[in-house]
Order: sequence, then C-alpha cells, then structure tokens
Amino acid sequence: MDRIVTDEGSGPGSWVGEWCAAGADRQRQGRHVDAVRRFALARFPFVDGPARADAAARCVAAVERWSADVAGVEPLTVELKDGTVRCWTYGLSSAEKRPLFLVMGGIVSVKEQWAPMLAQARRLGLAVVVTEMPSVGENTVPYDPDAWQMIPGLLDELADRADVRQTYATALSFSGHLALRAAVDDPRIRAVITVGAPVGRFFTDVEWQEGLPAVTLDTLGHLIGVPAAAIPGRLAERAIAVEQLQALEIPVYYVASRRDEIVPYAETALLRDGVRRLELLEHDDVHASPGHVVRTQLWTTRALLQARGVRNAQTGLLNVLLRLAR
Repeated sequence: MDRIVTDEGSGPGSWVGEWCAAGADRQRQGRHVDAVRRFALARFPFVDGPARADAAARCVAAVERWSADVAGVEPLTVELKDGTVRCWTYGLSSAEKRPLFLVMGGIVSVKEQWAPMLAQARRLGLAVVVTEMPSVGENTVPYDPDAWQMIPGLLDELADRADVRQTYATALSFSGHLALRAAVDDPRIRAVITVGAPVGRFFTDVEWQEGLPAVTLDTLGHLIGVPAAAIPGRLAERAIAVEQLQALEIPVYYVASRRDEIVPYAETALLRDGVRRLELLEHDDVHASPGHVVRTQLWTTRALLQARGVRNAQTGLLNVLLRLAR
C-alpha cells in the first residue's frame, strides 16, 4: 500500500500494478490462493479498462492453476436466457445428487475469492457452486430489477446434477438481496445466510443513497449502466416489501453491522417485522464487520449446519468456538 501512488495504468506505483506484482510473486512461490486474493484486489472494484481486465484474467487463471491440484473442483459455464453465468463447483453428479450449497459475493466480489473454500466442501456432504451476482466478474446477466431470477434459472440448469430442492444460499451483501427475493418465489431455497444485505430502505431512501461512499456509487453505476450521480432515486423497484418477507417460511440468518456506511442498519427492523424465522447477529462495526471476521465465519458455518438440521460433534465444536470468540 505504501508503494501505491496512483489509480492509473498498470505500472510501478499504480494500484493494479502493485497488486498484480504481489500476485505474481505469490504465484512464483506456488502460493496460488494468495495470488488469487491479490489479483482480485488488483481488479477491485470493477473492470474499467485494460489494466483491470488483465488483473481479472490473471485472477481466473490463478484459480485454474490451483484447481488442477484439487480433486473434484471444476469450472462450469451456464447459459441463461439473459446471459452467461460462470461458476466454480465441487460435487456435482447426476449419479449422486447432493443438496446444493450456493455461494455468491457482492458488487465488488468475484467468484475466485470464494473458490478456495471448495477444497473444504467434501466435509459438508453438499454439492457446492460458487458464482457471481449479475454483471460482476464473468457474469453477463444484467443487474436490473429482475436480476434475482438468475438464481432460479441457475437451479433449473443444475437440477440434473444436484438436489436443488434442497438449496442453501450463503449470499453476501448485494447478492443476499437477490437470494432473499428469489426465496420469496422459489421454495427450493431452504435457507438464506447473508452479511449486510440491502433489503428495503437501501433502495427507497434517496437521502441515504446520496450519502453512499463514492466507490459504492461508482460500482453500482457501472453495474446498472448509468452515471454514479444518477443512482439516487433509481433503485426503489428493487426493494423487498415486508409482505414478501412475511411469505418466507425458511430460516434467514443475517449479520448486521450497527455502523454500516453502505447498508442501513434500519434494514434489521424490516427483517424483524417480516421474517418469521430470523436469526440475527449484530456487530458494532462498519459494512461487513471486518473487525469480527472470525466470529462471523463461525456463526455462518453453524447457520448452514443448523439450517440442514445437523447436530453432531462439528456443531458442538462450533458452539464452543463461538463462545470463545464472543
């Protein structure tokens, strides 16, 4: 970070150049997962030209290199009516259909960031698909008010290789909104686990939108295809109504940050009013609670097991670790 002096180009001292150099250094050491993380940061927050496009390509290539040494991890391309969805997968099989664990990040997160967790998937007894939300990374589906329909479309395409009637979604931030909206109409989604997802007020409160960090407005503008200054006031039809939340019969596990500068903490009130089976974890932190990563990871892992009705030594250990983290 001390070497970065510009956001332009890809040479020494640039954001892209320094993170890519760090990624290349990790690759030479055979530390492919560490390289993936650095290439992902190099293309952050979105591809805006050749430099970040190259960083994004190197990020994908690093996962391809890593996956060659990890049995069972495979790429998957799904063509939907509105675009192409690319994924990393583990455990898809027409001969042995397992319940599906769907993982997505937010508006600045590429699927490659989550791919390394696939190496742990065999412990879950699930088929795992890691992908991106619409218009992020390699996903070409438009991020419009109907973007949530990507999830049912993806489940349709996976139905011959996974038991999609038992789908559990860990969808972080803005993809959590899509998963919640999809769950309203698609009973195949049996639980939604999310961290800092916008639900209602984020999309309807114009004053809040005007105060968003510049990087958030820039990224949303890029995804939607409008100037950042035009974002406030254009999002209302994406809001999930309390009546829609009340129709949910599934458990929703939500991690909230009380000082969240991107997603209003007031979303928790809407969730309490609407979601019958809500479990809420709150942190005194900013968006995504970076100061509480370990506790959040333990809690969301336990949530997945709890949603599936798993009670074993693993859940007991998670309970102990959570108490220690608290």
